Amino acid sequence: MIHINNLSVSFSGEYLFKDISFRLAAGDRIGLVGKNGAGKSTMLKIISGEMQKDTGEVAKEKGIRIGFLKQDIDFEEGRTVIEEAHQAFYEIKKLEAELEVINQDLVDRTDYESDSYHQLMVDLTEKQTQYEFLGGYNYKGSAERVLKGLGFLESDFDKLTDTFSGGWRMRIELAKLLLQNNDILLLDEPTNHLDIESIIWLESFLTNYAGCVVIVSHDKMFLDEVTNRTIEISLGRIYDYPKNYSDFKVLREELMEQQLSAQKNQQKEIEQTEKLIEKFRAKATKASMAQSLIKKLDKIDRIEVDQEDNASMNIKFPISVNPGKVIVEAENVSKTYGDKKVLNDFNFMIERGTKLAFVGQNGQGKTTLAKIIIGEIKHQGNLKLGHNVQIGYFAQNQAEYLDGNKTVLDTMIDAANETNRSKVRDILGSFLFRGDEVEKYVKVLSGGERNRLALAKMLLSPFNVLVMDEPTNHLDIQSKNVLKNALNNFEGTLILVSHDRDFLQGLADRVFEFRNHELKEFLGGIDDYLKERKLGDMRQVEKANTNPKETVVNAVQSKQSYKDQKKQKSLKNKLSKVESEISKLEKEIKKIDQDLQINYEETIAKENFFDQYNQKKERLSKLMKDWEEVQLDLES
Repeated sequence: MIHINNLSVSFSGEYLFKDISFRLAAGDRIGLVGKNGAGKSTMLKIISGEMQKDTGEVAKEKGIRIGFLKQDIDFEEGRTVIEEAHQAFYEIKKLEAELEVINQDLVDRTDYESDSYHQLMVDLTEKQTQYEFLGGYNYKGSAERVLKGLGFLESDFDKLTDTFSGGWRMRIELAKLLLQNNDILLLDEPTNHLDIESIIWLESFLTNYAGCVVIVSHDKMFLDEVTNRTIEISLGRIYDYPKNYSDFKVLREELMEQQLSAQKNQQKEIEQTEKLIEKFRAKATKASMAQSLIKKLDKIDRIEVDQEDNASMNIKFPISVNPGKVIVEAENVSKTYGDKKVLNDFNFMIERGTKLAFVGQNGQGKTTLAKIIIGEIKHQGNLKLGHNVQIGYFAQNQAEYLDGNKTVLDTMIDAANETNRSKVRDILGSFLFRGDEVEKYVKVLSGGERNRLALAKMLLSPFNVLVMDEPTNHLDIQSKNVLKNALNNFEGTLILVSHDRDFLQGLADRVFEFRNHELKEFLGGIDDYLKERKLGDMRQVEKANTNPKETVVNAVQSKQSYKDQKKQKSLKNKLSKVESEISKLEKEIKKIDQDLQINYEETIAKENFFDQYNQKKERLSKLMKDWEEVQLDLES
């Protein structure tokens, strides 16, 4: 589909990446990973044609269609949700307009025997055939199905898009992309504004997508569920493996260990050879041997160990002043939007030093309660902040409040006061904005860099209570860990809205569950909460609650006959055998790949090497197809 050859891109004289090559093919579901600012979004823009490369070639097959979901989108105001979704069907909408003109012309005209009237009838037939071929009679149903899959209600369809938040408008844009007949989908952080049910729906959609998908995401579970290939951008180079993210990380670490071991062994040989050269050089009778060893040394292909980008943020959240023992006290707090009740008589108390997690399905009021606590929205009932409480708030869309036309440095200076203005550059350095990077305009920053800037800006205001709504959106995995460590060391009170179990583990010591518009408190961390609720992961927490009666009916319907059970057992046995052989073959191929990396010449010199290597790969490909067929039989 697309061949990228020797691609290079630089900013201000520094290469973002240099001389990199790879290929995108149908069926590839690629996780494009790397640290914030490594060039992931830039790569997507180059592939889509939105941005020019410095050198290299991006060769695309003729007529290829590319859909690109960006982090920043613009909507034309005045359209409803369903009208905006229908914009995905540009050709169909154009044909509809042309058909309307022809039909109106046929109604108005009376020269039924004329050639021009006859030509109108021919045009009508051709365009109707084309309209049917493009799916003109089905596109409205398709649009509704995709919108519902991404969390929209039927009652939302006729609402104007400008009445929705940035996150929901991102969903509309994603719906449009999924409805288009694209060959390649480029998705930049597609899960950031999705609830868990929409993420699961999107995972299923992308897993069955026939074209090529390139995904920039920091959601490990999403990448593992969807991708079959990982490309990491690190320090200007790429590392490309046919594995999902977790398997890629394991393989990368193993290969780096092998490289390091091989490099050490090679260094020992070099040092021994150098000693012999020095020893023989002094003797006339051994001079020729010394020259021979020097030539041998010059021919050695030095083993290099892949470099990792280990630069990380250095965050510390100091508390301003010590507050009183009670931070927040709430009595009968409720919130309604029109006829919709979001919070129903919430009663709770939050004490100093608590690390509290808000969990539950989207739409149950987590963000609403966070905004009530910080005083951003009005409510019913009483909510009182304690003595000396100073709140720092990180909103889910915090980065949207940054002015794109300001530089990083100006953003911080404008937010600073007389006491901390001198610390601005030090704070920016802690958040990896160093040297000339502080002169970058906010509008050219990646999503993760904007989040880092928003976090840095928070430190300019005094607080002893932190309220954070999805703070890990856009942050790379290493930055998430650094933020988590900083919050663990924060001596104040923490309120976290998050669906990221990895992030919440070991961080929260108390959980508020939002369910059926009611609040339930759990003492202990996130693992204790999941154990008490008998849930395996956060995904189960955020799935819609099932009606108990439906559960009973489903349980009865799911009982299998003896014949079905026997067939299922046979399929499971077959699946197990196939998986065992796949595992064995993957290990063999992995060993060969490692041998090729360590000693290429010696490995390919083996008898019938390429025939045997290709046979193994073909066998693996066939087994993967067999596994897919058995898995489908099992599911059906």
